[in-house]
Amino acid sequence: MNDRTSSHDRVLTQRNAETQRNAEGWMFLIEAARDLRTTGAIAPSGRALARVLTDPVRARAPHPLAVLEAGAGTGPITRALIPQLSRGSRLDIVEANPRFAARLRGLVTTHPHLTATSAQVRVHQAYVEQLDTDQRYDVIVSGLPLTNFTPTQVERIMARYLELLHPGGTLTYFAYLGTRKARALTASRAEARRHAAVDEIMATYQRTYATGRWTVWGNLPPAYVWHLQRPLVSADQRAPRLDRVSR
Repeated sequence: MNDRTSSHDRVLTQRNAETQRNAEGWMFLIEAARDLRTTGAIAPSGRALARVLTDPVRARAPHPLAVLEAGAGTGPITRALIPQLSRGSRLDIVEANPRFAARLRGLVTTHPHLTATSAQVRVHQAYVEQLDTDQRYDVIVSGLPLTNFTPTQVERIMARYLELLHPGGTLTYFAYLGTRKARALTASRAEARRHAAVDEIMATYQRTYATGRWTVWGNLPPAYVWHLQRPLVSADQRAPRLDRVSR
């Protein structure tokens, strides 16, 4: 293959990737208009955010892992996850939106990395708290819009996450910067109170289980990424630790 042909192929690959991103952006907007509460944003997660969210999988390579992705949307984090899967790994993808789930199945079916690694990947159209499985996971990557849910729903989701993790396993999730202040200014008092209650629930989990927090400025909008770890011992025997690093 000569340099001209190679350059032409690179241009085509870049154009195809750009077309795919644009299509996903429009699909995300349409689904957000249908139901912002479960979609949670108006744009898919960017590459910088996806990379920080998937760091725990990358850190444990090349060991085979059991990984759960919850709230995968159109798959930007899924695409960052799949190349990190070592031979013999398992990835379960949970997405409640039927149109997103169908798109994710297409992504999994056509991804070339999966044939090379023999990783087992399944898409489940379900809510994560209703996922019927005996599997326990080394890493859970959450894309769920937790601040859009009721406090009761958040408690159920977080309890399920901890239940699904192996002892020593990591939960990684994100939250957009400034959403509480924005809702305090624009939302009803009841909505602002709901958001504040969810923030307090998450702060309790962070104080107990957090191993790190990163600020991802290169996302739209910017976001915090949290890593929480299910302890090897009971929570009251483990001193919480919080390292803050910006990216």
